[in-house]
Amino acid sequence: MEIPPKSPDGSERSPQSKELMTSNTASTLCISSRSESVWTSSSRSKWEIYHKPVIVVSVGAAIFLFGVVITSLSCIEIKNKNVYKMCGPALLSLGLMLLVCGLVWIPIIRKKQKQRQKSQFLQSLKSFFFNR
Repeated sequence: MEIPPKSPDGSERSPQSKELMTSNTASTLCISSRSESVWTSSSRSKWEIYHKPVIVVSVGAAIFLFGVVITSLSCIEIKNKNVYKMCGPALLSLGLMLLVCGLVWIPIIRKKQKQRQKSQFLQSLKSFFFNR
């Protein structure tokens, strides 16, 4: 006789209940993973599309400039010169990293927008020809 395997929490489940639970979870994940913006055809403004990378670029530029100021302060004879020598390059690198990430993010969004427009155009052509 074969003993059915027990689940980690110690409760026994039949194969049918496992199957139902798996399919229910998969459908729930599918539904929750769809974003509304993909399925709605309303056009978004440029600010709604690009606001995140613009914010990242501006914060990165501000941190980078602050790092430049702190690094230049380390060249002047000041009481806490070692603190400026440590913090300046760290702020420079953090600001530069955010700046580059934001600048790379913008072309990625443009490419996705073009693909989405192409996909919508092809869907409309498909529906036009196959619905007749």
